[in-house]
Amino acid sequence: MGNALWSGRFEEGMDESTLRFTSSLDADSALAFYDVMGSLAHVMMLGKRGIIPAKDADAIVGGLRSIVDMMEKNEFSIDESLEDIHTNVENLLTKMIGPTGGRLHTGRSRNDQVATDFRMYLRDVALEAVDDINGLIDSLITVAGDHGETVMPGFTHMQHAQPVTLAQHMLAHAFRLSRDADRFLDSYERMDKCPLGSAALAGTTYPIDREMTAKALGFRSPTENSMDSVGSRDFATEMAFCAAMTATDLSSLCEELVLWSSQEFGFVEMADAYTTGSSIMPQKKNPDIAELVRGRTGAVTGSLVAMLVMTKGLPLSYNRDLQEDKAAVMESLASVSESAAILSKAVSTASFRTERMLEATEKGFINATDLADYLVVKGVPFREAHGIVGEAVRFCIAEGGRLEELTVEQLRKFSKKIDADVFDVLPVKACVERRNSMGGTSSASTDAQITEAVSRLMARDGKVRQETQFIEGCWDELLGRSK
Repeated sequence: MGNALWSGRFEEGMDESTLRFTSSLDADSALAFYDVMGSLAHVMMLGKRGIIPAKDADAIVGGLRSIVDMMEKNEFSIDESLEDIHTNVENLLTKMIGPTGGRLHTGRSRNDQVATDFRMYLRDVALEAVDDINGLIDSLITVAGDHGETVMPGFTHMQHAQPVTLAQHMLAHAFRLSRDADRFLDSYERMDKCPLGSAALAGTTYPIDREMTAKALGFRSPTENSMDSVGSRDFATEMAFCAAMTATDLSSLCEELVLWSSQEFGFVEMADAYTTGSSIMPQKKNPDIAELVRGRTGAVTGSLVAMLVMTKGLPLSYNRDLQEDKAAVMESLASVSESAAILSKAVSTASFRTERMLEATEKGFINATDLADYLVVKGVPFREAHGIVGEAVRFCIAEGGRLEELTVEQLRKFSKKIDADVFDVLPVKACVERRNSMGGTSSASTDAQITEAVSRLMARDGKVRQETQFIEGCWDELLGRSK
């Protein structure tokens, strides 16, 4: 049967099939704690403004704090016959303190209530996501610090292009993920406004104090427009995008780990703890962690598409379609956090085969560009130098050799500008060290990049700690636990 709290104009209860179809408990049960905290801030404001009697406000505050105690002791149970978590909390409160509990909903609607709960939830999971991404970045930086002189092929189009270091390669992933973490924090800033007090869509006639409730809940300010507050989910969609972009970058890293751990590459061996075996082939060591992260990217991207399509044709203000926002975004954020956390462990415990990486640089003529640059320094126009080196490469292919194995006499057949000093340029380690421009692959350049990456990492860690402590302080105030 339907819920008596929301009977309104209806004479009959809700059919069981309608209840099952409209229930949001599977997703919004995760909002239980935030729902109580929002209610605490709201009722304290109602009492202070004299909108409800002080004794009723005190009774409701006491009941809500008791519900939090129940949650912390795992004694809070959900009534599946009620359609959402908000109804569950208010129903339990009314059972605990009597009809006075019904005053809690004065001056608000489930529309602004759920929008507030969801923002509070997303604030926390966004900070958790940043923390987990930072953990992976830290692992990548550590690998980079250990491999500033480990030379390997750099690829374009999956073809050997130029020699780089493993440090440079790991830092490329680190800076990419750094932007992902920054995007979460940027989105956090835009989301950090409180919808509570917007009511159903048009605000309320009660003399509420939205600044008070926003401050109590740790928001920077109240939202500016009540219709926008309850009818928009761009904050959730933006979080879904942040998750999808991060998942895409994680998938790129995982693709390389899968390729590099193959016998054809042999660049890395994943630790036993983060691989699996085969049910039939005892010799196998499969990089399943990387494969699963790569596979889950599809679902995370799908969540973003679901949010965009769900909201693309909605008129203002609130529509029940918006109930479908939570599961998709919650699951995508959880997937990204879990993926980043386990990849951090997989990367930090992997063994990188430095000799195999160096050996791989012997293929593909990856020092060809350096020979062309050498000729340019000698006064040959680059396009002409490009053609000269192309002839030399064709000769090596025909003869089965490498550029650095040719004699000066053989090289001078392609250009008289070539002298013995060319052998200061052609070794792959020399190629690497000569690329000392800002952001380049030389050891000096990667050392500078590590310093910058660590600086950004520490700044984000500080921001996460600051925001987390601030929010926890707000909860302590609402729960009467402040020191």
